Amino acid sequence: MVGGPYIIETLGLSVSYDGRYAVRNISMRFPRNSITAIIGPSGCGKSTLLRSLNRMNDLIPGARVEGRVLFKGVDIYGDGVDPVDVRRRIGMVFQKPNPFPMSIYDNVAFGLRINGIKDDLDRRVRRALEQAALWDEVKDRLRENAYKLSGGQQQRLCIARALAVEPEVLLLDEPAASLDPVATAKIEELLTTLKQDYTIIIVTHNMQQAARIADQTAVLMPDETGAGTLVEYGPTRQIFTNPRSRRTEDYIRGRIG
Repeated sequence: MVGGPYIIETLGLSVSYDGRYAVRNISMRFPRNSITAIIGPSGCGKSTLLRSLNRMNDLIPGARVEGRVLFKGVDIYGDGVDPVDVRRRIGMVFQKPNPFPMSIYDNVAFGLRINGIKDDLDRRVRRALEQAALWDEVKDRLRENAYKLSGGQQQRLCIARALAVEPEVLLLDEPAASLDPVATAKIEELLTTLKQDYTIIIVTHNMQQAARIADQTAVLMPDETGAGTLVEYGPTRQIFTNPRSRRTEDYIRGRIG
């Protein structure tokens, strides 16, 4: 198994924007078929770290990445690596549901089509919607505009869109931040199911959410310059019940944040 039990590994990863570091010297490993939560105060670089894992930071002017990000043992920032292929294999879902202004079906099929996959679209679309626990709710509405869906349904549609191209890793940046408790519970249940087939990495401000669904949790905190650094990383139960770092304990107990 290329990369062993860890599908992604960062080695001395630092990301800066116009010379100012957002995260600095992050080294960590993400186990396969598990959920890793990244938590920490606002502005500590959680989303920057997440975007660095599939080269989304390439799209931001002034961004510079140092260090290495290994996906199955291969540095995704190495020479000759196609960032489009990286983003297909390491999919991403954003904080605010962002369906395209087209039908439910065409939203899910979009990534397939731009990747040149044109065969068996109906089966692939259905499979992705089933994986996102959305098929039964939309199977008779596939030609309707995606904007007619509720916020929670739109977010699950975005997850289905990411899953349609069969990635190996799913990155989620605050996927339930704009959803009500019922929709949030559905997303959490969905992610717990999906980890059987995918590796999931989620940024969340909701510590209770991390405690509920994550197998391991990483805690980022700003250093003296404001750059996010990794202060603790381990099994979620240990992070929340017996943290090794005083800064982690203070954050979890609400003394800082």
